Amino acid sequence: MNVNTIKRIKFILRAALAFVFSYAAISALAVPDAWIGYLPHFLGSFVHLDKLLTVFGVGELVLALWLLSGKWSKWAALFAFFALAGIVLANLAAMFVTFRDIGLAVAALALFEAERYS
Repeated sequence: MNVNTIKRIKFILRAALAFVFSYAAISALAVPDAWIGYLPHFLGSFVHLDKLLTVFGVGELVLALWLLSGKWSKWAALFAFFALAGIVLANLAAMFVTFRDIGLAVAALALFEAERYS
């Protein structure tokens, strides 16, 4: 595989992950009631869940832009992996929805590995 092919593959992975994070963020900010249930409820005793959802949504937008920028992609991919893994672990009872996040987390891990060795 030549260098340009590898660059295109990494861009496709970054763009796919950025789409997922930006879609979730925009949707959560626009329709918070549809997303608030995915936050761990115990956090509500520390901070109002609406505010936490807003902060998380903005963080997802920042992560999406970071992934698209291509700067320090290895770290953006690792951060994406931990964010997705955290979502799955916090929502094990909703595996019928979050099972997709497992594949996305593995894609982020694959991007991390690809960035580590190039």
